[in-house]
Amino acid sequence: MTNSPENPSDPENPDEGTGPTPQQPAPGTGAGPERTGAEPEGAEPGPGKTDADPGETSQGRPPRRRRRWPRWAALGVAVVLLALAGTGYVLYSKLNGNIRTDINTQAELEKYEAERPKGGPTDAENILLIGSDTRGDGNGAYGADNGTQRSDTAILLHLAAGRHRATAVSIPRDLMVKVPSCTRSDGKRMPAQTTQFNWAFQFAGAACTIRTVERMTGIRIDHHMIIDFVGFKKVVDAVHGVEVCVPRPIHDREARLDLPAGRQTLHGEDALGFVRVRKSLGNGSDTQRMERQQQFLGALVKKVQSNGVLLNPARLYPLLDAATSSLTTDKGLASLTGLYELVRSMRSIPADHVQFMTVPRREYRYDANRDELVQPSADRLFRRLAKDQPVSVEPPRRTAGGPDSDPSGDTPSPNASHAASSGEKAGSSPSPPGGSGLTFPGTTADRGICE
Repeated sequence: MTNSPENPSDPENPDEGTGPTPQQPAPGTGAGPERTGAEPEGAEPGPGKTDADPGETSQGRPPRRRRRWPRWAALGVAVVLLALAGTGYVLYSKLNGNIRTDINTQAELEKYEAERPKGGPTDAENILLIGSDTRGDGNGAYGADNGTQRSDTAILLHLAAGRHRATAVSIPRDLMVKVPSCTRSDGKRMPAQTTQFNWAFQFAGAACTIRTVERMTGIRIDHHMIIDFVGFKKVVDAVHGVEVCVPRPIHDREARLDLPAGRQTLHGEDALGFVRVRKSLGNGSDTQRMERQQQFLGALVKKVQSNGVLLNPARLYPLLDAATSSLTTDKGLASLTGLYELVRSMRSIPADHVQFMTVPRREYRYDANRDELVQPSADRLFRRLAKDQPVSVEPPRRTAGGPDSDPSGDTPSPNASHAASSGEKAGSSPSPPGGSGLTFPGTTADRGICE
């Protein structure tokens, strides 16, 4: 049997099949007239037909071509959504893959779980931020890579339960502390000793640094982050720079810094030099450099919290890319989801409740180039943070010296000095919610670096 070539598909109705047509009845068989798409006049509708059959019109004209654009529109929307989902997945995977997980530190800390402090109040977190001065991984421009790294900056960040305040406490790199016996990077054991703080990181890495901080403060470190020079520069560039005020011109070859005096916006390389410079600004002390770092970080936090960054995808993605590509963290934060939850929880903290301070310290009695903790003030600070109790800060008094003095002076405020030398409350400055019995020299993110 063959298909009839005399009944091709109706060109006016593309929905009709284009395949073979049914075999026609033989003439004279009484099978009735051949169907051409309409019933004979007066005939009853056949099976599957109604008076309102969409295949014919009341005037008997050929049916109109069916409009199929809704199908194409739906297909187009589906393609766009898939493309966006694919792009989102690629970007997420890239950012997520940027983060390096410090599994060695976690494994080392598990060996000493019995000696570590117990966790604090529920929902409060303590994060140790370590600024590494390693010369590897693209940091070779700042010195020869000898295979070691030091904690050029160390900050204990306490996030209060409910996220209504954050307190960042700087730990001087030259602070004399008791470092426990640790496993060195070469596998050998380092004996317990009293030495400067940054040696713990240099010789035995983050695990030894965390154990040193926990022994000194009695505060359990929940997470840690390590960031290097290149990462810091990328983050500053991602927010289009940070405004600072320079009291006098700076020409420091060691810090790779050449700045005029006055108000100006610093970008990557200059921003890094500004927070690293020591001998060419202020009195050359590491204390003033830490206070300058705190002021700079406060200005950076304030800018990151602005809607111009967080609500602008064109500026938010470079920031996320810069931050994630320069981070080494513990397993709990080593994902974009973990970091997002951390940042999201901090976004609601008012800028005036983001505080920066330095541990109470003074010159080491045996070496003026080193520091030691001031007691009992330091222990009172650590106890309050361990219990998630608030402390307050106020700007230190400016050191006399006219226009050449560094705006981040080294003289503590009267209230902070009194609190440091006695157990009495120093309540002359406003305190965070809940009231604070101690006030320390420091600053908050709402204070501009030029104020």
